[in-house]
Amino acid sequence: MSESTAAAPGYFARHIFFCLNERSNGEACCAQHGAQAAFEHCKSRVKAAGLAGPGKVRVNKSGCLDRCAAGPVAVVYPEGVWYSYVDLSDIDEIVDSHLVRGVVVERLRTPPELGR
Repeated sequence: MSESTAAAPGYFARHIFFCLNERSNGEACCAQHGAQAAFEHCKSRVKAAGLAGPGKVRVNKSGCLDRCAAGPVAVVYPEGVWYSYVDLSDIDEIVDSHLVRGVVVERLRTPPELGR
């Protein structure tokens, strides 16, 4: 690869993964709690804010993240910060605070032991 086409280390500055898992056995899952809408809203907000693309933020879909009891959940890397959210205003706060300014939204943060 040439220097101009080579991906920089850590191609994206941040990834946010949304669990979109749906369980067919009736057990609780993120898909039952508006996870798809939250994912789409976050992706739209990130793009509108000019945060999408190489060196910036990538909004990703995920299968089961194994945190169902805390769901719906999203996780931001490289920080490894887990969030539980209720509505789209929570997603707005995560975008505006964490993805734009790098400040963790403590009120939405999921403790590591919750959801296992």
